[in-house]
Amino acid sequence: MPFAMLRNLRRSSLAGQRWDGVIWYAPSIFHGPLASSIKKSSGCKGYLIIRDIFPEWAVDMGLMGRGLPYRFFDAVARYQYAVADVIGVQTPGNQSYFAKWLSKPGRRLEVLQNWLDKPTHHRCSIRVNQTPVAGRKVFVYAGNMGVAQGMDILLDLADLMQLRDDVGFLFVGRGSDAPRLRLEAQARGLSNVLFFDEIDPDEIPDLYAQCSVGLVALDARHKSHNIPGKFLTYMQSGLPVLANVNAGNDLAELIRSERVGQVCESHQIDELSQLAHALLEQVDSDTSLSERCKTLFDRQFSAEQAVRQIVGSLMPSMTEG
Repeated sequence: MPFAMLRNLRRSSLAGQRWDGVIWYAPSIFHGPLASSIKKSSGCKGYLIIRDIFPEWAVDMGLMGRGLPYRFFDAVARYQYAVADVIGVQTPGNQSYFAKWLSKPGRRLEVLQNWLDKPTHHRCSIRVNQTPVAGRKVFVYAGNMGVAQGMDILLDLADLMQLRDDVGFLFVGRGSDAPRLRLEAQARGLSNVLFFDEIDPDEIPDLYAQCSVGLVALDARHKSHNIPGKFLTYMQSGLPVLANVNAGNDLAELIRSERVGQVCESHQIDELSQLAHALLEQVDSDTSLSERCKTLFDRQFSAEQAVRQIVGSLMPSMTEG
């Protein structure tokens, strides 16, 4: 892939362009050769944005051992790291993984928060008031439903909360686990749970406007830190979160310190249920809860903030003063 991209770049009208900096994003781990070539031809620095640490997370999840495939992917990833002058990781907890990389002179490691641009507002095709959970406080999950999310506990939560006729659960998206989760909800007879296929991202703000709480789930086997993109969309929409995440994840401290929801690190359904009930009470009583979510987004997760930080790291003189 990177060599095909480089070949096509050399055939394009941009072939002779000199660049002030190269910014690239992982995943994928395979962009190292392309970034290296552009850096050398332009005599500039490179900024690598890390959003998951592959193949380490795949090992943590039991999807891969530390055999030959792991060693191959690890070598590719480490080459990509070696090309970068600056690496921006998602959270402080991920910095320790790059301690050896940072030991070489001229390198810089920093936390670069995820970001999200201003939303466009399109009417959502899902109308909650026309579904069986109309009139209820709705917990919503919109995004990928795969192995990395560990979403079975969310169905357990819905099962426990069936006795409350004022609460519903809405799952929107796709993923390797989505069909199985749908069948499981049907098998359990969860009348408070609805599944919908993936919708256009432009419809998400209107979907969230119809809901009360955003759901975040990360499998307990994760060892790295991760702030899922859906968390940003919840904050942008002023939607407090109920999160079930791996122990020690930096996201837990962020949620607690900013008071934007409730978070469970034990993966115990009884604790998650208690937190869900507490959050529903908070939604009713805390009039500033939604505004705190929006304020957190504006302060840490705006696209403008990310641009200033990246440019400042590559070319400090451009942002001085």
